[in-house]
Amino acid sequence: MKLKIAMIGVGLIGGSLALCFKGKPGVTVMGYAHLDELKDKYIASGVVDDATLSLEEAVEDADFIFLCVPVGLLESYFEKLSKLPLKKGCIITDVGSTKASIAACAEHVRLTDAYFIGGHPMAGSERAGVDAASAVLFENAYYVLTPSEHVPEEAYSRLSELLAYTRAQIVRVEPLLHDDIVGAISHLPHVIAVALVNQVREYNESNPLYKMLAAGGFRDITRIASSDAIVWRDILLSNRDVLLGLLKDWNSQMTAFTDMLEHKNGEGIEEAFRQAREFRSILPERRKGMISPLFDLYTDVQDAPGMIGKIATELGANDINLSNLEIIENRVDVPGIMRLSFRQEEDMERAKTLLDSLGYQVWI
Repeated sequence: MKLKIAMIGVGLIGGSLALCFKGKPGVTVMGYAHLDELKDKYIASGVVDDATLSLEEAVEDADFIFLCVPVGLLESYFEKLSKLPLKKGCIITDVGSTKASIAACAEHVRLTDAYFIGGHPMAGSERAGVDAASAVLFENAYYVLTPSEHVPEEAYSRLSELLAYTRAQIVRVEPLLHDDIVGAISHLPHVIAVALVNQVREYNESNPLYKMLAAGGFRDITRIASSDAIVWRDILLSNRDVLLGLLKDWNSQMTAFTDMLEHKNGEGIEEAFRQAREFRSILPERRKGMISPLFDLYTDVQDAPGMIGKIATELGANDINLSNLEIIENRVDVPGIMRLSFRQEEDMERAKTLLDSLGYQVWI
């Protein structure tokens, strides 16, 4: 059986999905580009079988249409698709971080020959664009689908079966519940990280010691504050109602801490940390999620010329892809170490085995 898959948007997510599908039996992947140079780039990179500047040509006779555009553009593309002739039984899905608004748009438009099933692959990368696309991006990640009650099970099954090529774990969730959960575990942390960095930035304007000493841990816990501003503007506005509720709850948490500090309530502070530690300890480790992970190793290094190059050379000689490294000179809990960051867990595990064999003291 032949399948045509149209990718509307061939960046990190769209390109990675295309790589998962391309070359599979009977599958043709067509990419849509809004610029001629992008069309040529998609074809030259081998991510898609073909590409076009015509949206109508891209979706003509398509069995699946993936809307891989920013959240802020989803509804406009959905409106365009609703006015084009689509193959009967075609499934339209998206990859946006919010689901309720696009689900409401789909209900409003009421497609005649096609079905819409909201989708959200919960995996990402600090890199962007088709150059960062990877066929293993979604492997072991959760892939949320949010079909409405009007979508037949046969259509849901067809999409689930296609997504098996991604090797992600499919999870079925109501759109509103999805936005509640993702708002709490991803959108709110981004807001908090940005607010925290900006708070320290303002302190630094009167005393540059803040910037100088904000190494290691502070950079770690605020890494997501460097996310794309336009992308996150659209996501937060799309999930505005949920976030307003979450921020009220967050303010209540901060008020509770303020009260404990004002009243020198040491037992209350201990209990708050204990409860947080217990819950965090049962969270799944190392599964891909909304906030793209880096897999870190730590090792002691001597303060001697050539040590950094020696370790980096050993990793390179063994074809281990190192994403980043940092010498942490002032760290409260583990002083004087080198941190090695990897985008793939497999690279981290291989690096640990290698460095152990070379006599380095390594820990995760």
